[in-house]
Amino acid sequence: MVRGRAESKISWAWAGMSRKAAMIELALGRDGATASPATDARRVLQLLLAAIWLLDGLLQYQSSMYTAMFGPMIGGTAAGNPGVVADPISWNAALVEHHLVLLNTVFATIQLLLGLGIAYRPTVRLALAASIAWSLGVWWFGEGLGGVLSGGASPVNGSPGAAVLYALLAVLLWPADRPGVTAPSVAFRAVGAPVARLLWLVLWGSLAYFALTPANRAPEALHDIIVGMTGGEPGWAAWLEQHAAAVLVHQGLAASIVLAVALIAIAVGVFLPPPLARSALILALVVAAFIWVFGEVFGGILAGGATDPNSAPLLALLALAYWPRAAAGPRARRPQADGPPAMAVGRPEEASA
Repeated sequence: MVRGRAESKISWAWAGMSRKAAMIELALGRDGATASPATDARRVLQLLLAAIWLLDGLLQYQSSMYTAMFGPMIGGTAAGNPGVVADPISWNAALVEHHLVLLNTVFATIQLLLGLGIAYRPTVRLALAASIAWSLGVWWFGEGLGGVLSGGASPVNGSPGAAVLYALLAVLLWPADRPGVTAPSVAFRAVGAPVARLLWLVLWGSLAYFALTPANRAPEALHDIIVGMTGGEPGWAAWLEQHAAAVLVHQGLAASIVLAVALIAIAVGVFLPPPLARSALILALVVAAFIWVFGEVFGGILAGGATDPNSAPLLALLALAYWPRAAAGPRARRPQADGPPAMAVGRPEEASA
């Protein structure tokens, strides 16, 4: 009798521990596990964004940015814009020309701090918020709103501007989830699926629109854009661009239509079921790679005059943020207690009886 009661007490304790373990398992998630912060997809994308900001800061520290070329480079973005947009850009360019060393150092340091702030988890919110404000300022005063009001915007030359994409990524990668919402992708977690899909549609739909504007439908439009990017590039990159441009001679209309169709398919892809959405996102990655290699020539980094890697890497990062996560498999059956079934579920009194 004593031995039976002792065994029943042990079994009852074991069953209690099993129930507590089951409650913890349920709290962690329906599949009994939770993603480690180190492997969380949103955190990985935040770190990639931080790396791009760090690259921007290092590029801004280049010796060429401390020469007389920097001010006119900013001032050139005012061309074609309405006066209300162009005048502040011209003012900014003149200010940079008069205080070149100080302001360029400030610009570069801010971008380095943004990258470090996003990479350091305790300051990620502050850094993302600051990056939104900084990006929108650069988009206007440094990029002329990406040329979207000048009539010369093209998805191949970096429009609608890299800076606005930094701001968009900061919003979509914001480290907070909407309560009660199960998000199928990282981009949906902070703003919800309807808003995230609308932002994607506006971005890629606008790129499709730019591809079909008269300036980009001209017979030599894409050819001239690509040839214009060869200046200062190393020989192998210039050779690659010249051969790509040769393929597009007199093919501006056909190329713009093909590009626009691809961009429209990408724009509507996030509204489709996950298998089709993944296909659209793969197409987005392919188009971004094409633009970065042939239209932006690796962002101009190899030529020594770039302040950022341009828009294509950011478009690729956005595509990864919208990637649908794999559906959870069937719920795994919880392991039973190792003790005898009758003793594991019974009360001590029942076991001793």
